[in-house]
Amino acid sequence: MADLLIKKPVSELIDVIPLAGRIGAQINGVELSSHLNPEVLNQIRQSLLEHKVIFFRNQEHLTDQEQEKFAELLGQPISHPTVPVAEGSTYIFELDSRHDGRADVWHTDVTFVSNYPKISILRAVTTPHRGGDTTWANTEAAYDELPEPLKLLANQLRAIHTNDFDYGGFRPSASDEVVKRHQKIFASTVYEAEHPLVRVHPETGKRTLILGQFFKRFVGLTAKESNKLFEIFQDRITKPENTIRWTWKDGDVAIWDNRATQHLAVNDYGNALRIMRRVTLAGDVPVDIDGKASRQIKPSTS
Repeated sequence: MADLLIKKPVSELIDVIPLAGRIGAQINGVELSSHLNPEVLNQIRQSLLEHKVIFFRNQEHLTDQEQEKFAELLGQPISHPTVPVAEGSTYIFELDSRHDGRADVWHTDVTFVSNYPKISILRAVTTPHRGGDTTWANTEAAYDELPEPLKLLANQLRAIHTNDFDYGGFRPSASDEVVKRHQKIFASTVYEAEHPLVRVHPETGKRTLILGQFFKRFVGLTAKESNKLFEIFQDRITKPENTIRWTWKDGDVAIWDNRATQHLAVNDYGNALRIMRRVTLAGDVPVDIDGKASRQIKPSTS
């Protein structure tokens, strides 16, 4: 009798629910692990490319080690260039609100290196009862919607990104101790990379914008000129139509295409405990529309 049972097609085991008009989808019916069916994994990859960020509820079974093993199915995990990994892990970057782990400025992960991560996988360990959402923005949609004069300008611009930024300027309420900790750990080695403002996505061929918190200035322009142009393009990226906001529960997992998004953790939960653990995957060196690649400036590659 068992031989007569018809298996449900793999495609029907994954329920992909788009969440907003331009970005984001929730995937149901999948238990993330290092043993995923190849067809399920392929659908996850395709959903990620289409929706830019995808969400999974009820993944409490994941440990740090299993999160890292699952990540290996999507690429090569890498550790943060300056911040030590979480205790007992190989690659995990921990965001702990007790140690000022509040990424509450729009950014793309680690753009101060020339080959910044292609994908980030974030797991919610402990979430506040209220607040602590994360918002993502679609940098592909932002480019597509630029008026032609701004597209022509964007296509020509290149920018310097660095981890040695004015932390107190971004977080004026931060204590001296927190600012010193940032300099001692996050900026312990100064990184600078030059990227095109417009990169060509290596898998989709679409054009996306590279900006965010680690931006320093545009090549060939003054700081004042750079800041004015930054605001024009950054505002286009983060306009509400391009965004999705996710309310976390313990055990949730978000996976985003770091080549086509920015994100921001909403800092509205006071002294509540919020612990998140992230694995990033090695990325390629971006190229602009003419094929010119990004380059590392600091540390010197010579």
